[in-house]
Amino acid sequence: MSRAYKLLTTLAIFMLLALAVVPSAQAFGGREGDRVVIPADEVVEDDLYIAAAEIVVDGTIKGDLYAGAQSVTINGTVEGDLVVGAQTVVINGTVTDDVRVFAMAIQVGPDAEIGDDLLFGGASLETRSGSAVGGDVVVGSAQALIAGDVAGNILAGTSALELSGSVEGDVRAYVDEATEDRPPMFFGPQTGIPIPSVPSGLTISDEARIGGSLTYTANQDLSIPANSVAGEVVRVTPQVGGEGYVPPTPPTPAELVGFWALDLLRTIITLIAVGLLLGWLFPTLIKGAGDKLQIHPWPSLGWGVVSYAAFYFTLLVILFAMVLGAIIFGFLTLGGLSCTVIWLGLLLIFALIVGFVLTVAYVTKIVVSVLGGKLILARVKPELVDHKVWPLVVGVVVLATLMSIPPIGWLLKLLVVLFGLGALWLFGREKTAKQPIV
Repeated sequence: MSRAYKLLTTLAIFMLLALAVVPSAQAFGGREGDRVVIPADEVVEDDLYIAAAEIVVDGTIKGDLYAGAQSVTINGTVEGDLVVGAQTVVINGTVTDDVRVFAMAIQVGPDAEIGDDLLFGGASLETRSGSAVGGDVVVGSAQALIAGDVAGNILAGTSALELSGSVEGDVRAYVDEATEDRPPMFFGPQTGIPIPSVPSGLTISDEARIGGSLTYTANQDLSIPANSVAGEVVRVTPQVGGEGYVPPTPPTPAELVGFWALDLLRTIITLIAVGLLLGWLFPTLIKGAGDKLQIHPWPSLGWGVVSYAAFYFTLLVILFAMVLGAIIFGFLTLGGLSCTVIWLGLLLIFALIVGFVLTVAYVTKIVVSVLGGKLILARVKPELVDHKVWPLVVGVVVLATLMSIPPIGWLLKLLVVLFGLGALWLFGREKTAKQPIV
């Protein structure tokens, strides 16, 4: 069985797998438009992906909801996860599992129920009184007002945090010191929902109840209402930039030399290991490319530049063909083929990138190292020139050491990559010409 036949067979198997697997992704519903509304009487039986300017869910989604929009409103039920990237998010209904939101502002209404964790990154988080979060609340934002009930813990990193609801677990608040009376969102842009005014720093209201411990950052003790925290109250003094901050000690010359030697040793071990593996899997590749580099050094350099440019040109061609094919099949209402073209294009782009990165990072250096090791051994130990290991070891040690020298290292790496790519190009072209695909 010829190598070309093996290659074509493998490619055909991958194509059949893609054709078989990709259409099954149509089980995930997708919707788009200016305004997408899931009516109250509609039940979506699977996961749903929506991209629109405005999204309103009044019905029921049995799976997860992945949404990207300017505004998202959940009045109905999402029985899976809610994953959203938007400007504003309002939850008035029920989300059975996790809520993961990146938005400018999120508002959890008084009748809202979140079955598990609430994770939020953005400007403003508000959970109103009456709302319930069945898991933890993790928030990184400019401000947060938590007036609802939280069954788990709260972990907050924010400039302003106000607690007026109940938390059954612990509260860990990394909150900036209050520096002015204006709330953090005072100069914020306008949104479609009201933004609460939260004072800077940490505020624990008289109505708040924390079942576990409270840990917060501050330079001075804050006034915590009596009986609001069942566990321990711990204040952590900010260290970075504050009093008692100790800058890291710069490494000594001996430590710098040690770091350099350790990195060099890692590089040598890695290249030798990869080189031995390549020599075992492809015994003629390294030798053949090395011979081309020795016989045709300057053409190798030129073809290396060409191959480097050809890689990026090939990516653009594949991307253009993928987009064009998807558009054509889309107009022909062949959605399955359109999706298949996109997935095949993405797989091919991924394979090309991975292959090119591995070639540049390892194969080119191994080709040059083996050739360099042979040239060195030819002068000092001729009987080891054709050895399977020693030319690789000697060449890797010398090349890795030279590449680790800062003034010339970067230039040498570039030349090694270009020479190595060109040699591989010439070797591959020769092998293809001698073994035409049949």
